[in-house]
Amino acid sequence: DAARAIAPAMTDRFVDRVEALGTTFANESVVITANVADKVTEILFEDGETVEEGQLLVAMRRDEQKAALAAAEAVLAERRTAYERARELERRQFTATAQLEERLAALREAEANRDAAAARLADREIRAPFEGIVGLRSISVGTFVTPGDRITTLDDLDPIKLDFSVPATYLSTIAPGLEIIATTRALPGKEFRGEVRSVSTRVDRVTRSITARALIGNADHALKPGLLMTVQLLKNPRHAIVIPEEAIVSSGDSNFVFVVEGDAATRREIRTGERRPGEIEILGGIEEGELVITHGTMRLRDGQAVKIIEEQKQGRAVGILIDKNKAVQ
Repeated sequence: DAARAIAPAMTDRFVDRVEALGTTFANESVVITANVADKVTEILFEDGETVEEGQLLVAMRRDEQKAALAAAEAVLAERRTAYERARELERRQFTATAQLEERLAALREAEANRDAAAARLADREIRAPFEGIVGLRSISVGTFVTPGDRITTLDDLDPIKLDFSVPATYLSTIAPGLEIIATTRALPGKEFRGEVRSVSTRVDRVTRSITARALIGNADHALKPGLLMTVQLLKNPRHAIVIPEEAIVSSGDSNFVFVVEGDAATRREIRTGERRPGEIEILGGIEEGELVITHGTMRLRDGQAVKIIEEQKQGRAVGILIDKNKAVQ
């Protein structure tokens, strides 16, 4: 059977791949704790709920603090009115400037007392410091909590951080903006794309490696903090001539392909670059658009007559060729 498959040499985007292992971290993460010792009166979130920045999560007994804040605001309103009256009288020169300054000082004191009362109330209202997902709660209504007691966790999971280490020999090529592809056994069949956001300023003196941090979009929250991931860095992006890997014929240290020239197959030496699954980069020896023979090369001779009888354009263009002097079956 003299039938053989052909494919054109194509210009395609090509990258060098460096593999590493990394661990995921939340973009922002915090343990929610109490600021003061008191009894919990309200829990305003559910486990795993998405909350907004500033949303009230837990309230403790605060009747006394609410009353103190209301009293402070009343005094502030009274002193603000007195100051405005004194300022108007001073403008009309019906009162001394010294009296206006006294009213201003009293106003500033009332503002400070109001702020102090508001801060004491805020200590008993635990709010989300940023938008994220709360974890499992560790308290119930009626629990007496003290400063530092764990209430729940809050994580911002979109995007998610991925920290990984690579040998320091890649220091010159690892830079912010570099594209990555990450996979994990926990989510088989899925690829996650992201880009390097920052690189450590120090090389580990023991392992001679450097840590980089990438960000991966995680809108569906499929990735969780603490996952082990395999990372492929796509460095040195470029456009290169690419052919199917099965077209290569090796002989010693040299590589060859059979190129269709007119009605004959010509054996031609090539220089190869990097590889990726099923394809190889060509650095020299063939030009874009030339047709290379991908199957049956072991039985092919340099200069053997061939003829293209069919061309299919499904994905990569493919043709079928036979010896001119052989009948088509």
